[in-house]
Amino acid sequence: MGQKLKIAGWVSVGALAGALTTVSLQTVARGAMTPLPLEEIQQLSAVFGIVKTDYVEQVDDKKLITDAISGMVASLDPHSQYFDKKSFKEFREGTSGRFVGVGIEITQEDGLIKIVSPIEGSPADRAGLKTNDLITKIDETAVKGLSLNDAVKRMRGEPNTKVTLTILRKDESRSFPVTITREEIKTQSVKGKLIEPGYGWIRLSQFQERTVDDFVRKVEEIYKQDPQLKGLVLDLRNDPGGLLDAAVAISSAFLPQGVTVVSTNGQLQESKATFKADPEFYARRGQGDPLQRLPAALKKVPLVVLVNEGSASASEIVAGALQDHHRATIMGSQTFGKGSVQTVRPLGPDTGLKLTTARYYTPSGKSIQAKGIVPDVMVDETADGDMYAALRMREADLEKHLSSGQGEEVKDEAREKAREEARKRLEEEAKKPASERRLPEFGSDKDFQLRQALNQLQGKSVKVSKTLTERPAETKEE
Repeated sequence: MGQKLKIAGWVSVGALAGALTTVSLQTVARGAMTPLPLEEIQQLSAVFGIVKTDYVEQVDDKKLITDAISGMVASLDPHSQYFDKKSFKEFREGTSGRFVGVGIEITQEDGLIKIVSPIEGSPADRAGLKTNDLITKIDETAVKGLSLNDAVKRMRGEPNTKVTLTILRKDESRSFPVTITREEIKTQSVKGKLIEPGYGWIRLSQFQERTVDDFVRKVEEIYKQDPQLKGLVLDLRNDPGGLLDAAVAISSAFLPQGVTVVSTNGQLQESKATFKADPEFYARRGQGDPLQRLPAALKKVPLVVLVNEGSASASEIVAGALQDHHRATIMGSQTFGKGSVQTVRPLGPDTGLKLTTARYYTPSGKSIQAKGIVPDVMVDETADGDMYAALRMREADLEKHLSSGQGEEVKDEAREKAREEARKRLEEEAKKPASERRLPEFGSDKDFQLRQALNQLQGKSVKVSKTLTERPAETKEE
């Protein structure tokens, strides 16, 4: 395996619907370093001393140094990050698809936390929590005003500890407390079903350690229900990315063996790599090839890949590989544009550094960074159009974002105008009942984009977007 064993599938899942997700490439330690700038180091030491002696109150030495490191790394780009003990633990939990908590998927609504769905078999599921329940308090803390991340942190904790959630169930016009014992939760990143005879749908919500195995099982289930599958929709909408080896494996499931899936390029020799549709690039040590159980027909089945502005990082690797090899029709809207590689370097037993070390490229050599994947067929998210797509954050909107590195980039002058129009529409929609303004669930019979994907597979007419166009790449202000 040699160099291939240096590849690790670390991932960092950030806010903004997963838009800050990163694919990582672990490398060996660097060689010789350039000499330290002594004058600047002395200045840093002087500032440290002045803060210690002159600040209005005493400041902990460790906090000052940690904050200085964090600031130095965060100033580079949106995806580089210093991990203290707590954040490093949370980061590693995100890559495994396992965490300790109550087991609910949540969103925010009117300042409260809304349960999208309890995870099957979780403590929340056993406690009887339901979809659309609202959480108003976590223990003694009112949820109103808390960010989604803060609410998640309060519900997570150590195994076998208790948390009390105050639930508002609107359809029963009652509010009640539920005390739940936290335990390890295993998240499900793969869903799928036969939409109609001969046509399947598989959705990946994230690329985690168990995603490939779960994907294989779901494909087996669908082929068991219908061995004569005529077409498949791979749904990567709002998938923020995840593990690099998982992205290579999912691509390899549909591609001929040995073709290029993705390549990376950066300063370090170890960051100049090419990943191919071959087990040595995705199979984990001692576990064999997880794709061997897949039906041979999967390599040839007609395929549509659905993407949108929330499809980032590993999702873009898969979509880019399948598009460049003409293996699938990519449908939806232009993706997020997260095309940089982060290396995670442990700095000790419980701290680490996540640093941007390379850009990644599709098989044809295109950089996705700050641009994304442009679908073959642009399709709106509803029959009425993409009403709020302009409000979604993209890589090119992030402060200090890395440019594509391929030619001169121009700023999209029309974007702010489109955002203002979308804001006005959103304000009008917000006045309607929640049931009327919520977009249809992915995979439901009201999923407009999925219906268009099926039309594409069946040779029927597809309602192509009349408003979506390829975005000009943007660049940060220098």
